[in-house]
Amino acid sequence: MSARNPVMHLDLEWVSKVRVNTQAVLKRAQQIQGHKVAKKQWQAAWLLKAVTCIDLTTLAGDDTPSNVHRLCMKATQPIRHDLLKSMDMHDKGITTAAVCVYPSRVADAVKSLKAANSSLPVASVATGFPAGQTPLKTRLEEVQMAVKDGASEIDIVINRTLALTGQWAALYDEIRQFREACGDAHMKTILAVGELGTFTNVYKASLVSMMAGSDFIKTSTGKESVNATYPVAIVMVRAIRDYYLRTGHKVGFKPAGGIRTAQESVVWLTLMKEELGDEWLSPYLFRLGASSLLADIERQIYHYVTGRYPAYHELPMA
Repeated sequence: MSARNPVMHLDLEWVSKVRVNTQAVLKRAQQIQGHKVAKKQWQAAWLLKAVTCIDLTTLAGDDTPSNVHRLCMKATQPIRHDLLKSMDMHDKGITTAAVCVYPSRVADAVKSLKAANSSLPVASVATGFPAGQTPLKTRLEEVQMAVKDGASEIDIVINRTLALTGQWAALYDEIRQFREACGDAHMKTILAVGELGTFTNVYKASLVSMMAGSDFIKTSTGKESVNATYPVAIVMVRAIRDYYLRTGHKVGFKPAGGIRTAQESVVWLTLMKEELGDEWLSPYLFRLGASSLLADIERQIYHYVTGRYPAYHELPMA
């Protein structure tokens, strides 16, 4: 992970002046989606880059130690070794960026990765994920528990009520407390953009989250009806850019929820490259939250190497 983003004072004047031009945002989102996709080896290179930015995630009610173990093994060897070898990429240490699980599964993930001799970070969702509606004390304890069990990244959810009612100072205070509870762990702040109403609200919530010390801002929990969309991403990355220009601090970006195809992952990388520059094309400043995306990327790489698409059983989960 990159250097921590320091907590700033809350600049309510900056927040209150925010206005987002919806038409301009929608137009820019269309442009990005309309770009021609790279082909052949260039596409394969972009896809491998995307793999290294994935937070490989399982957030299901039926998670068990064994499926968390399988997820961890897949994260350490995300693309079949023979496919990487034929691309001469087998010794480049390609793994996903992290493994993301519920707090109660952090210890399982840490144990599996340790046994595999892997230094991959474990990320944990926390703070009453996905609704963020449990009491503040409980949400803080959940963060502390995940950190104690070995999570080095915490994906918190904001209290959407505070954002929807414009209680920016209260939101700032809550996020700052989560930040303290994270200790040395990096904090990713989930805005749940599908529940924030307007682009202006999304921008303001992004700013407040960054001022309160978030290392990343993340679109969604993956449990809302609307998750990561390109227009919302443009609003968030422009907040990141403005924040960087004003403070000199780089904050990362993580779209999550509904990102399933290899082609979409390339669109996300393109969006980051064009809006924030090459520096943001690394797991230190960009993550893709996904559970099924990796399977499609591996399929496309298999096709690039062999000229045919694999049968389902040829690319096991791990």
